[in-house]
Formats: sequence, structure tokens, C-alpha cells
Amino acid sequence: MFCYQCEQAKGGVACTEIGTCGKDDQTAVLQDLLVWAVKGVSMYAHRARELGRRDRAVDVFVVEALFATVTNVDFDPERLEGHLREAAGMRDRARHLYHEACAEAGRQPEELGGPAAWAPATSHEGLLEQGRAVGIESRQLVLGADVAGLQELILYGLKGAAAYADHAQLLGHEAPAIYATFHEGLDFLTKEQPDTDSLLGWALKAGELNLRVMELLDKANTGAYGNPEPTEVRVTPVAGKAICVSGHDLKDLEELLKQTEGKGIDVYTHSEMLPAHGYPELKKYKHLVGNYGGAWQDQRREFDQFPGAVLMTTNCLQRPKETYQGRIFTTGLVAWPGVTHIGRDRNFAPVIEAALEAPGFEADGPEHTIMVGFGHAAVMSVADKVIDAVKQGKIRRFFLVGGCDGAKPGRNYYTEFAQKVPDDCVILTLACGKYRFNKLQFGAIDGIPRLLDVGQCNDAYSAIQIAQALAGAFDCGVNDLPLSFVLSWYEQKAVAILLTLLYLGVTNIRLGPSLPAFVTPAVLDVLVEKFGIQPVGIPEADLQAILG
Repeated sequence: MFCYQCEQAKGGVACTEIGTCGKDDQTAVLQDLLVWAVKGVSMYAHRARELGRRDRAVDVFVVEALFATVTNVDFDPERLEGHLREAAGMRDRARHLYHEACAEAGRQPEELGGPAAWAPATSHEGLLEQGRAVGIESRQLVLGADVAGLQELILYGLKGAAAYADHAQLLGHEAPAIYATFHEGLDFLTKEQPDTDSLLGWALKAGELNLRVMELLDKANTGAYGNPEPTEVRVTPVAGKAICVSGHDLKDLEELLKQTEGKGIDVYTHSEMLPAHGYPELKKYKHLVGNYGGAWQDQRREFDQFPGAVLMTTNCLQRPKETYQGRIFTTGLVAWPGVTHIGRDRNFAPVIEAALEAPGFEADGPEHTIMVGFGHAAVMSVADKVIDAVKQGKIRRFFLVGGCDGAKPGRNYYTEFAQKVPDDCVILTLACGKYRFNKLQFGAIDGIPRLLDVGQCNDAYSAIQIAQALAGAFDCGVNDLPLSFVLSWYEQKAVAILLTLLYLGVTNIRLGPSLPAFVTPAVLDVLVEKFGIQPVGIPEADLQAILG
């Protein structure tokens, strides 16, 4: 295997035997082949779209398949093989659509090769052989490390955006133009001799796509559950039976809350599900009692200690320990061999049964709460107060300190940085990186909390809306605001968000704890020159450089 799509790539280069996420060789190879197969589907779908034709089933499949290859999502080779065989059928469906469109337009259809001509091997071993032939290393040999790395940068942006598009689609929000851009991007990645400028241009286009997708998801979440409100969330247990829900998908949480109502089971959020407590239509369920644990990388210890059932709804799954494998469940696109999977009907009866059989928490823990729910609607409702505080010099600067957490050494930087931010500055945070400091006390400035939890990683859209509103109020650009971005990254959603910020022209972003292995020194030089991207250093020195 050769995988460098996450921040924890071994040696800062790549995982070649088993991934730090737990992904093994055959899983990695089948994921590479699935990406190859999906490119073939999109080659036809893109051309059909240019002639005014689309097939929603093809559109949704491409997004789901990309999401399945995101880090910590689908570790099950059997399910991946199923996706591959479905991909062949979807490719044929897209090809038929394209040929129909050509006939209607009086055109001769192109003869497409490469991924569009792929046919799945009849055996599992045959699929593995096919996957090894189309992996990253094969393109590095032909195109060079710089071009292959830029192709992966675009692909990872598309993967991250696909995850968000899937969440939105499950809530009934989708847009044909967004699907069309996915197809166009995947088709672009099949070009044999791409140049660096066009690759960089498409990386920014992936960032633009992700912005549109995050906007769609914001509308989906707030349309279904209301605008997040500042809300205190208990982070200590309550006596009783329990289910812990991790991941990102609010629809899964809502359905579980409906099915557990009145059954004497308390529901806890975990990791990126924490922001769910701010949504009015979710927090109305009284048995949504609090948040358990922290970020994804601690789950093997935390789930081992959790005395109930666990439901994984999206990415962030790690290899389960035997001690809790019988009471952890997956749903959606998440899978691990031997773990019970809940189908698309969201019948959570097995989860509920496991929770009732488990002992639950014996007693209440000491009550402790943290605040969530500072999305763009909540912050902008007090915009005048915030703006006045800036004008009066009471708020000197805003820091967006957030992103993905991880297990690799160096992430204590974000804890130390947040602790050292001066008392006249406000910290915006989002995604699971906030667990590095979100239980610390930061106080307030004229009633404005100094730590504002904006939400999940996709709520980078909220942070962007807040920044753009402040820029409008001060009649300046975002880069002219007293606002600094200090970001942590782990997987492809973070890549998509970074590309969105670059698309919007945001400069001087500090990124860590280490820079992407797929960005070669030559490409990094370009990003530094154009956007001022720089690695995080020492908290005191970085703060001194920012505050100057």
C-alpha cells in the first residue's frame, strides 16, 4: 500500500504496510481502485451533463463512493468490493446516458479509455491486482511527484466536499450544479499531461465547490433543526442506560433520539457530534443528556470504558477493541469487518437492545458543563456588541484555532497556543481540534465569551460568514481584519476547508502540526509565495509574530 492522504502519514512520507488509522493493504488498494472506477463513471457523466443530461442515481453514487474512501470511514473489504461492482454498473448507466445525449444532439460520442474502460476483475485477488496498478505510486512514476501530489490535493478536496454533500443529501438538500462539478473535477484528474497552473487552478475550484457544499449543508442542518443557540452541555455522566453517538450526521442522531424516546436510555454525543446540542430541534429531546469523551483518536480507551452501546455515523472510526466490539455499531458508509452495520432504514433496534443489556452509568458524575452553539446566526445577533468592543479596543484580535485533532505528537501546540492568547482576544473554534482546550476557562469580554464554539468542521462556513460580516462592517477585506487562522488538519475534510480558504483569498494561514506529505517542496513553495501558508512553530513565537 501507499497512502499519504492524512496528516499521520508515517515518517511524514506515507503509510506502506498498515495505516496509522488502522487501514490495511487490501483496504487501501480497494479504495484506490474505487477512486479509479469513480473517475470512469464521471468521465461519462460529465460529458452527458455538458449535453444537458444527468442521472441522480449516478450523481449520488459518485459522492457516496468518494466519501467511503475518506480516512476512518470504510475499512471493510467486502463492502468496498460491493461498491466496486456497483461502480461498473453506474459507469455503464452513465455511458448509456451519454450516448443517448449524443444521439439527441446529433453528435458522435467519444471513445473513452482509461478509467472509463475499466471492467472489474471477477475475483477478489484480481481486484487487488487492478488496484495496485492504478495507485499513487504508478502516477508518480509517470507524472512525477509534484504532479501526482497536486492531483491528490484536488482529489482530497473533492473527497472532503463529498462527505459534506452526502450529509446534505440525506437531509434532502442537493444541487445538480454541485454534482456536475464533482464529475468535472474527477474527469479533469484523468488528463494525461496536466500542467501545474491548471492543477493549482483546479485545487482552488475544489475549494469553491466545498464552499458551495458547506453552504448547502448549513441550509440543510438549520432548515431541519433550527439555528444553533448558545447552549450549556453537560460533559459528565448521568446515572442510567446509555448510548454514545459519534461522527457527524445529525439525521442519524435525530432518528436514534426518536427511537429511544421513552425507553429509559440516555443519549450522549461524542467528538464531532458535540455541536448537535445547540440545535433547537435536537436539544428538545430531554434524553440527549450530554457529551461523552473527547476527539476521535481517544475512542478506543473511551468506548472501552463507556458502559453502553456506541453508534458510529460517519468517519472517525478506529479498530474496535474486542471488549466492546459487540456493542459498537456502524451506519451509513462507515464499516469495519465483524461490526454490526445498521442499514439505510435506520432501524436502531440492535443498538437499543445492546444499550439495555449493558450496565449503564451507576451514578451521576460531578456536574460540569461547556458552551456550544455559536454559529453565524448566534454571533451575528450580537454583531453590534462585538463591533463596538473592537472599536473601543476591548477586543484586540480574533483567532480561529480549530480543525481536526489526531494522535500524532505536536498537537499540544494548540492547547498551549489557546492558553497563551491574551485576555483581550477572542478564540473562535470548530471541529474536534477544540477538544484540546474547550474544557478550559477563558472568561468573557463585556459578556462576550472569549471562546466561541462555532460547531463541526463543516461549520467553517459559519466562521467564514462571521469573518465576511466583520469585513463588511469595517469596510475592509478579510485579510485586513484583526483575525488570524491557526489550523490543525488530519483528513480530507480539512483539506477541502483549507482549499476553500485559499479560494477566498485568505492568506498567512498557520497549519499544523505537520504539512501534508502529498504537497512536495516545489508545490509548497508556490503555496507559500501565493498564500503565505506556513507551518505552526512555537506558540509564544507565533503569537508574537501575529500580534507584532
